[in-house]
Amino acid sequence: MIRSISRFLALLVVMTAAFMSGCTSTRTQEDPSQYVDSSAITVDVKAKLLADPEIKSMNISVKTFKDRVVLSGTVHNRHQRHKAVELAGSVKGVRSVTDDLIVKR
Repeated sequence: MIRSISRFLALLVVMTAAFMSGCTSTRTQEDPSQYVDSSAITVDVKAKLLADPEIKSMNISVKTFKDRVVLSGTVHNRHQRHKAVELAGSVKGVRSVTDDLIVKR
């Protein structure tokens, strides 16, 4: 009987540890709360870009991972590129902005 309880407790500890490791973030994966935060930041950045008359018609993709925003796509000039980065960086919760935008010629 005691052996069965010990095995059960050992199994319970292993299962708990496995479950908890599945809920933590890694370098390449966000935990659930980080994912929600990143999604909200992406929505806010897109809303700011769409609200700006100079930027709204541009082909800009926004991706967020652990509060770091990556902008990619095309703009017509360096001013629009700078403006897009500035707008993204002004969103609450953004820690950094990576500019992968290409200026069309």
